[in-house]
Amino acid sequence: MKSLKPKIVIVGAGNVGSTFAFSLMISGLAREIVLIDKNDSLAKGECMDLNHGISFAHPTKIYAAGFEGCKDADIVVITAGTNQKPGQSRTDLVQANVAIFKDLIPEVTKHTTDAILLVVTNPVDILTYVTLKISGFPSNRVIGSGTVLDTARLKYMISEYYKVDASNIHAYIVGEHGDTELPVWSNATIGGMDIETYCSVYARKTNARIELAEIFEKVKNAAYQIIQAKGATNYSIGLALVKITRAIVRNENSILPVSTLITDFYGISDVCLSIPALVNSTGVEQYVKLNLSDQEEKLFKHSANTLKNLIKAINL
Repeated sequence: MKSLKPKIVIVGAGNVGSTFAFSLMISGLAREIVLIDKNDSLAKGECMDLNHGISFAHPTKIYAAGFEGCKDADIVVITAGTNQKPGQSRTDLVQANVAIFKDLIPEVTKHTTDAILLVVTNPVDILTYVTLKISGFPSNRVIGSGTVLDTARLKYMISEYYKVDASNIHAYIVGEHGDTELPVWSNATIGGMDIETYCSVYARKTNARIELAEIFEKVKNAAYQIIQAKGATNYSIGLALVKITRAIVRNENSILPVSTLITDFYGISDVCLSIPALVNSTGVEQYVKLNLSDQEEKLFKHSANTLKNLIKAINL
């Protein structure tokens, strides 16, 4: 990691890619931001708009390029892909984006062999696995955004419901970034206290377990509600990507629930999904083997097997 002047490349200048570029510019983390998009005019327009605000932010070199812009990149963030269309099955979406990645990833790796690849496109766990296999990069340098945003949503909703600062809440959503994800309540705390105990004793809630389950259902459906209301989610994922980028660029050793290759975790191997992982300048240095309850273990295995079945349908 070239920490003095990190170069961040964003492949895909749509809602998520452009919002991340804006958030990254505001953060001051990068001295060089490159936008790559099949619509070159779009990428150039976004860069022009961003550059006009540079005097209000941090000195940053921002420009559009082809895949040659990946040369000397510290991180390549991939947001390109197609969104799920009405009536389109999940499997069809997987196949469509895998086809895009089969063309895209070799173009990236043609120009860089030492960058960290951060995958954002959905279904993110499948595409993180696909990127890992196509790129041939070591697994620590291929990361999916995973359930970092889902976890942030969970902490926000708990904080709102129980009137406590979200920074005092430690809880993770793990597994697939999608319908089979699960909250790890057995490891969740507020102020260092077991979350159910805190909610019962200090928030004076008599049905904490039921309430927490209801909060999780709202978290799981949040993206659908946002997409129905405005067409896409972009602000919160942009900020989540800044958090992951900061952990890498500043070598923070942050523990984040990113999507990473799992090997022999509760008997699960050869699949990318989210569990808390130590993220630093090497990418994912290691992941944390949580002690799951029996029910959580069952749900986690179901999530992994759901992803594995989707991977089987892909012709890599």
